[in-house]
Amino acid sequence: MHFARFDRVRLAHLPTPLEPMDRLSKALGGPRLWIKRDDCTGVSTGGNKTRKLEFLLGEALAQKADVIITQGATQSNHVRQTAAFCARLGLECHAILEDRTGFDDPDYRLNGNVLLDALHGATIEHVPAGTDMVAACETAAAEFSGKNKTPYIIPGGGSNPTGALGYANCALELVNQANDMGLPISRILHATGSAGTQAGLVAGLRAINAGIPLLGIGVRAPKDKQEANVFALAQATADKLGCPGVVSRDDVVANTDYVGPGYGIPNAATIAAIETFSQLEGLLLDPVYSGKGAAGLIDLVRKGAFADDQNIVFLHTGGSAGLFGYRSFFKEPEIRNLVT
Repeated sequence: MHFARFDRVRLAHLPTPLEPMDRLSKALGGPRLWIKRDDCTGVSTGGNKTRKLEFLLGEALAQKADVIITQGATQSNHVRQTAAFCARLGLECHAILEDRTGFDDPDYRLNGNVLLDALHGATIEHVPAGTDMVAACETAAAEFSGKNKTPYIIPGGGSNPTGALGYANCALELVNQANDMGLPISRILHATGSAGTQAGLVAGLRAINAGIPLLGIGVRAPKDKQEANVFALAQATADKLGCPGVVSRDDVVANTDYVGPGYGIPNAATIAAIETFSQLEGLLLDPVYSGKGAAGLIDLVRKGAFADDQNIVFLHTGGSAGLFGYRSFFKEPEIRNLVT
């Protein structure tokens, strides 16, 4: 895979670390667990979207764009990273945020990622649940075009073949790290939503014949729909890479047992996973993606889904800024006064 032939803006801190999670492995008593730290990509608290944005905004600059339009849920990690990337490049950013949860908590609507969107200088447009987000972006683009601007639309999650190149490249990076460490990876797990991360990884792993199975832990769509979305995008990404047909339907596997009440709504298992990673490994997950992915990982280990001699890699997609929008889901800190 020759990524230098694609337009790209190199702002991410790469390669991200690949680290053991020894305390979590011991606590769960199963396989040895590792973590790929894509929460450390370097732009506005990091996250998986930064890899995608390197290629998306490279393409935008090649097209002479001066305003970026994108969309996501209220506490979108993607929107926050896009706004930050635009700030670094001197581009305008217009963000359309959809209310997918119905939460009216001021922390959810104004804190966390939303606060950072504004700090990075993005203009923010709130729309109700069920809005046609593609049409909303196109309407905004037309308005900017009417003001003699050159807009570039990034889909939700940065999930199109251009964005997915970031995770095809990540597959190559991860396998090279494992090779250098002498680490035979048995399986990779991560949270999957808009499909771009999983599709890019699938295409990349198949293109280099890595032989490592990948499991996406779904956070929104039913299993059949999620796998269909990932497969279609993985095929398109492989085409863009110049290796059409390398991805088969059997390469795409999603487990959607951990979605809980719905997208963006954490349940008890999500909160427990966030607390477990925080208290055992000092790692911060988010309530929408990585928290649900980690809940799936923990449950599958406890159910004996992996052999004790296997090495399982959890890809951390970032999103810790979102925790501050979900403060009401966590216990209030216990403050103890020392008696002197």
